[in-house]
Amino acid sequence: SDFSQRRSNRISGEGNVLMDPQKHPEEPPEKALASSGAVPIDVAPLENTMQKGRWERSWPTIACGAGLFSDGYLNGVIGSVNTILGKIYPDSYNNSPASQNVSSITFAGTVLGQLVFGYVSDHWSRKWSLMISTIILIIFSALCAGAYGLNGSQYGLFAALTAYRFFLGIGIGGEYPAGSVAAAENTGELKKGHRNRWFIMFTNFQIDFAYVVSALVPMILVLICTENHLRAVWRIALGLGVIPPLSLFYLRLKLEEPEEFNRERMHKFPVWLIIRLYWKRLTVVSLIWFIYDFSAYSFNIYSSKWVGIILGDSAPLWKTFGWTTVTNAFYIPGSFLGALVSDWIGPRNTLAIGVGLQGVIGFVMSGCYEYLSIPKNVAGFVVVFGIFSALGEFGPGDNIGLCAAKSSATAIRGQYYAIAAAAGKIGAFVGTYVIPIIQNNAPNEVRSGQDPFFVSSSLCLLSAAMAYFLLPHIGQDTITEEDEKFRAFLEANGYDTSTMGNREAQ
Repeated sequence: SDFSQRRSNRISGEGNVLMDPQKHPEEPPEKALASSGAVPIDVAPLENTMQKGRWERSWPTIACGAGLFSDGYLNGVIGSVNTILGKIYPDSYNNSPASQNVSSITFAGTVLGQLVFGYVSDHWSRKWSLMISTIILIIFSALCAGAYGLNGSQYGLFAALTAYRFFLGIGIGGEYPAGSVAAAENTGELKKGHRNRWFIMFTNFQIDFAYVVSALVPMILVLICTENHLRAVWRIALGLGVIPPLSLFYLRLKLEEPEEFNRERMHKFPVWLIIRLYWKRLTVVSLIWFIYDFSAYSFNIYSSKWVGIILGDSAPLWKTFGWTTVTNAFYIPGSFLGALVSDWIGPRNTLAIGVGLQGVIGFVMSGCYEYLSIPKNVAGFVVVFGIFSALGEFGPGDNIGLCAAKSSATAIRGQYYAIAAAAGKIGAFVGTYVIPIIQNNAPNEVRSGQDPFFVSSSLCLLSAAMAYFLLPHIGQDTITEEDEKFRAFLEANGYDTSTMGNREAQ
């Protein structure tokens, strides 16, 4: 093929990228490359060239991706904190915009953080973008736990908590383009056939595991402190959010820039060429992520309220949080199985199957909601809602981030991923406002529970169709292949690819 010929030309020196090896018989091709100022793209795969042990190859992926545990915990725990604040301040909190703002404002901060850190991680450094976001997470997690209103003002407390949660969101946003993108690039050093699962295990699986912990922690704290000391419960629950980023700080300090990034980074970005090549693909990925987060985040924030409504006002708070923990626990098997299947049949097919089945279960849940909403059937509600959630993690939860991280060239991956992830968070932000509006406009209580699932399930089926027909195939070596195609496209359009990469990587 024409592409194969171009590739062999680059290796043999017949094209315009490499020097003619006949003129430098004493120099190996790599040295000739270095002296010409070009960056070697057609070298052996990273897994073969890197003489590293298993831990050495694995820990950068862990250090980069595991910070998303903070995202899951800090977004998950706010649902329980909302419920607690509503109990402590039934009039001033429940009847003010704060009850929505405290949970939703983080998404606004996250979108800003994603876009800023996406730009910075491509133009400056993956490692130091990650370090800055880690420091922001540590500082503002602590400030949220210690939020206080002037002279004990309740409204001052709500305003402080809202402001801190916004800045916390900026730190969470940095984890996406800097952390996940670097994790994806580091998987090139891992064994073929296992790369997708390791990326997922240290990105989406971390978020899901954190959601379970974020419901379990308030339950345990309520049992320890009792409902007479709920002020201590919500502060401790938020304060524990400091631990995940703090535990990763040292590992991240030791990180090097990913090899792939060193070889492929750009110093001048041909914006219109990049848009021409990737706008369609990015639009599809962004729409699927928007729809997934619309359901996943908004449903999770209100899951404790739903369970509370089903159990009734007389049920103790720990029991509400306990059932929420059980609901969230369904994420774990869904995410774990999705990680394995993603390596077996590919991210695109796994995503389409998962989200399609999720839509079907959502319609079943809508139809059975009247029966499931009876307090004695709370276990049935939790199981069906749990399966609905698990399929969401099996499909789009696990694989949309993977598709975003591996469907673009390394040089622009941070910005590409950031835009897609920001679209997702906008979906989450919209969902937290739209779901209550749908419920409030329902003609009766049963429809109030049914209608959100009707809307979400319809969107799930749309996502399945888009994923199957419009997403590209993503294999084990997609990152390297995409970089080669990107270079070929740039060269065909007059861009000098010899300027790409770090000089020390040449």
